[in-house]
Amino acid sequence: MLATLAVLARITLAPADTAALALVNVTVIPMDRERAVPGQTVVVRDGRIVAIGPTGQVEIPRGAVRIEGSGKYLVPGLAEMHAHIPGPQAPDEVRERVLALYALNGITTIRGMLGHPMHLELRERAAAGAILSPRIYTSGPSLNGNSVPSVEAAVRAVTEQKAAGYDFLKIHPGLAREVFDSLDAAADRLGIRFAGHVPQAVGIERALEARYWSIDHLDGYIERLAAGSSGAPQPVFFGVNLGDQVDESGIPALAAATRAAGVWNVPTQTLLESLVESPEALAGRPELRYWPAQQVAQWLEFRRGFLAQSGATAASVERIVEVRRRLIKALHDAGAGLLLGSDAPQVWNVPGFSIHRELEAMVAAGLTPYQALRTGTVNVAAFFGTERESGTVEVGKRADLVLLDANPLANVGHTRRIAGVVLNGRWLPGDEIRRRLEEIATRVRG
Repeated sequence: MLATLAVLARITLAPADTAALALVNVTVIPMDRERAVPGQTVVVRDGRIVAIGPTGQVEIPRGAVRIEGSGKYLVPGLAEMHAHIPGPQAPDEVRERVLALYALNGITTIRGMLGHPMHLELRERAAAGAILSPRIYTSGPSLNGNSVPSVEAAVRAVTEQKAAGYDFLKIHPGLAREVFDSLDAAADRLGIRFAGHVPQAVGIERALEARYWSIDHLDGYIERLAAGSSGAPQPVFFGVNLGDQVDESGIPALAAATRAAGVWNVPTQTLLESLVESPEALAGRPELRYWPAQQVAQWLEFRRGFLAQSGATAASVERIVEVRRRLIKALHDAGAGLLLGSDAPQVWNVPGFSIHRELEAMVAAGLTPYQALRTGTVNVAAFFGTERESGTVEVGKRADLVLLDANPLANVGHTRRIAGVVLNGRWLPGDEIRRRLEEIATRVRG
């Protein structure tokens, strides 16, 4: 642990400047509704937004760091709601790189979906601003068919993870129905939520009845839409081999049931979208320069061999991707909560960068740019119950902000055009972001 702390110390941010920040002449996109408010000055002090108003009418504190915002747009910090933080099997440098990549891309909150005791310490250090990292929410270690094979093991795991202080429980495949039912009851009794996959023995109806905190990857939905087809094959990789069996007429009822249950979804659509993109196009993504070449080569090998190894056809994968888009739109239209998450770092999902691709995937599914942005801002605050603290650009909220060079309401891809990030009140200008990214590129390419 001492070695870990020594490495983390190298990436600590500079101590918070006692001077305030003043973003002047900026267009604010508050995200309270769809609007852009030009000519504003936003003042930040001690990690909070303390003033917003027309430039010339807002007093800028003496000694404040003045940030010129002419032609720029200020939005709330984004969230990655299906993130992964490397565990103890990874070198310390990998953990620091992953957390930094999130933050440098305007991700100011992450929900770690495969927890470990060391992540609890990282959560505290991130909250204190001691490391270059988003704010962290973390699950405990995976609850799956191997880790909790019995009712007794499930109750014990829930009890231990609640006592350890994890934010929620992570469900993985393989749980028997009776084990899941006991886990559900224990979690309700102890007051801890669970999220993640829907085990095949559980199914989407039981998952909704259990009121999952969130279902991730739209797991269980495609399988349910194909359930009426006789002779349907065993589903693989969220049902991408079920394209010929899916009955889309069941989507409205599933969306309505999800809304009635109050269950949120984190689609991680970009994970599936990569399966319909050519290996050559995937290999040309510019963000891969920030990821180790050996792992990129593994991703490429996975993509090239996916159809043969999965038993799915290209036509089936393409249809499932389209059905998932319609399902995302139906969930949104029904009022079921959607959250922004890409499952980084998974195949082709470089931390931070992939969340901008997920925003574009939400728009491709039929959401407007504003609606897509809500999944990573306002909706996240509603999910965590932190509406008084985060989610919009308002006086009194935490100063987790992203300054953009172009309007994301016009084109959601403009979230990539980052001029600077305010991370818990600390200003990271564009030049510093680019410098840190270049350092990462140099380190990973060694």
